Amino acid sequence: MDAPERSTMDPSDIISNPFELIGEDWMLITAGEMGNFNTMTASWGALGVLWGRKVAFIVIRPHRYTFQFVERSDTFTLCFFPEQYREALNICGTKSGRDGDKVAEAGLTPLPSPCGSVYFAEACLVLECRKLYAQDFDPALFVDKSIDAEVYPAKDYHRMYVGEIIGCWRQ
Repeated sequence: MDAPERSTMDPSDIISNPFELIGEDWMLITAGEMGNFNTMTASWGALGVLWGRKVAFIVIRPHRYTFQFVERSDTFTLCFFPEQYREALNICGTKSGRDGDKVAEAGLTPLPSPCGSVYFAEACLVLECRKLYAQDFDPALFVDKSIDAEVYPAKDYHRMYVGEIIGCWRQ
């Protein structure tokens, strides 16, 4: 499949409810390069401004296969899809890339981004991010102590990444 035509845009021009865009619609977090990447479905994260830069915040548990790809990569992508791809995102969120080609099973088409990251032809919105910061969640720092028991009974705390949005396009 040829790369779809991209309409490059400023992230400030994304017109969407941020809680719907990330929380309800889900997204794919992808890191690595063509031929050696992994992706995972996520519904936690945020978009905003930090250090005078437009950024995305993502969180990944260390046991997820995508974690090692994000750790090794300088960049990652966030891909958002029309509702018709909900089952594809479900596959990417319930199957591990360690065990097979979940991208092919989901019917998605990986493509190289301008900076060498991987995104998907079927995405309607893509954010390409350059890692700026990573921090492990520390249960001692939870102000609301109920989060630890409710979200982390296995003590498998997320690592948060802050990525500067270096590319943004609609397809």
